[in-house]
Amino acid sequence: MTEKSFDFHRRFPVPTHVAIIMDGNGRWAQQRGLPRTAGNRRGADAARVAVRAAVGQGVRYLTLYGFSSENWKRPADEVEDLMGLLRYYLRSEIADLHKQGIRLRVIGDRSRLATDIVSLIEDAERLTAGNDTLTLIVALSYGSRAEIACAARRLAEDATAGRIRPYEIDEAALASRLFTAGVPDPDLLIRTSGEQRISNFLLWQSAYTEFVFLDTLWPDFSEDDFVRAIKEYHGRDRRYGATGA
Repeated sequence: MTEKSFDFHRRFPVPTHVAIIMDGNGRWAQQRGLPRTAGNRRGADAARVAVRAAVGQGVRYLTLYGFSSENWKRPADEVEDLMGLLRYYLRSEIADLHKQGIRLRVIGDRSRLATDIVSLIEDAERLTAGNDTLTLIVALSYGSRAEIACAARRLAEDATAGRIRPYEIDEAALASRLFTAGVPDPDLLIRTSGEQRISNFLLWQSAYTEFVFLDTLWPDFSEDDFVRAIKEYHGRDRRYGATGA
């Protein structure tokens, strides 16, 4: 029996929301004497695997860290290649996502993206808005500190305009102004490549998230890896601070 054939639906509750930091494309390519662009292309294929695994396990929300605000500092040719990949998949994959009943939602700072990419994102979100098999959230040009600062700025603007009183500002008020408003916080966050840090990803939302770190480089990510992470998640005792050890 393979890991992916193990049926969690009958034995354990499936995590509602899984987030993934997709790390290791560059090292995968380097190990094979290939350019980084080859790793990025294989990484895009691994994203398809993750979506398929999430649907198969009954996950309702899957968030993929596609391109961080810090990634803009990478060499211009690599950024250009990543943007080209993004254009390609937005044009070629959306019809299939729609057919599977998957809703696409993109979070992050769109002001730094090319106008044609923004248009493709908006078209994809509009097309898939009514789907409910899985909500696929892709973080592009995303940084969690900037997201929180933006939410705080919106709260300040609302308070100045009299739409909210200062004493009414609480955690729920701030959360409702994040990019992820309306999305449950992640139950499980997976990071590949052996690194064990959060890298400015969903800082607010991950307050009680379980982290699973895999040595697998992202281009080699499989459905078995996805299921293995869920199995580890189910071995955790999630107390949310209510009881001691």
